[in-house]
Amino acid sequence: MRHGQSEANVAGVVVSDPAIGCQRFGLTERGSEQVIASALQHTGKVFTQVICSDFLRTQQTAQLVADTLGLASPQQETGLRERFFGCWEGMSDEHYQDVWQRDQMTEQTTKDGVEHTEIVLQRGVKVLERLERQYQNQVILLVSHGDMLQILRTAFVGKTPQQHRSLPHHETAEIKSLVCQGDKLPMLGRLL
Repeated sequence: MRHGQSEANVAGVVVSDPAIGCQRFGLTERGSEQVIASALQHTGKVFTQVICSDFLRTQQTAQLVADTLGLASPQQETGLRERFFGCWEGMSDEHYQDVWQRDQMTEQTTKDGVEHTEIVLQRGVKVLERLERQYQNQVILLVSHGDMLQILRTAFVGKTPQQHRSLPHHETAEIKSLVCQGDKLPMLGRLL
């Protein structure tokens, strides 16, 4: 699940630094409404755990879902944090397009401090592996951020992490299933 509409979304500003995002830029009123509506659409699902990024907007989203569905308090997982956008921190979110365009190139430079898609994918997969060991045969709702979720989804559909923008956009408060067919993710062998 991507977090609901946040104050950063409305302000049109990049907030990817944990020093800022864990303390500020929580959900808007509309974001809270989106989260509750989305959770209510999934009352038939058997979520057993809610695990979220430690950013304020994801913590608030996860708590609303847990409250709405009568689940235990969410657990925080730093590996689900927002992708770090380096020098674009605090700037207009129009710069996402520049980063996403560059993501599609074979070689991604890090001169602007933007976290490489391969690194984002690796940390997301590590979280999944840890949770799989800890919560066997359970349905876990991950609450994270757009880039993290889209990049993580590439491993489930057999794409490279650089192709994350070729997947349908992950809307605010939208829940999408991540289901692995068989024992391993298609891209896992390439990552480890």
